[in-house]
Amino acid sequence: MKLDSNIYLVKKSKLEEGIQYEYSFPNGYGASVIKTTFSYGGDAGLWELAVLYQGELCYTSGITDDVIGHLTSKDVKSLLERIYAIEV
Repeated sequence: MKLDSNIYLVKKSKLEEGIQYEYSFPNGYGASVIKTTFSYGGDAGLWELAVLYQGELCYTSGITDDVIGHLTSKDVKSLLERIYAIEV
């Protein structure tokens, strides 16, 4: 599936030490994607992703039970597609 993640981008925030993108999908799930000097992999230019449900951190999505760090942009896109496809 090709997901146009820009359609589901609901928030872009400049953080003191980096950037955050927040996504929200029709199934109630979403993601917070950050790159900061304090995120997992941020110091190497990589991304960290947390799954959200109804805007809150979610550790029971079946995608992960924690945040996922050290992600390339391609990895993030793949995870966003998996989160979008979660059936509720």
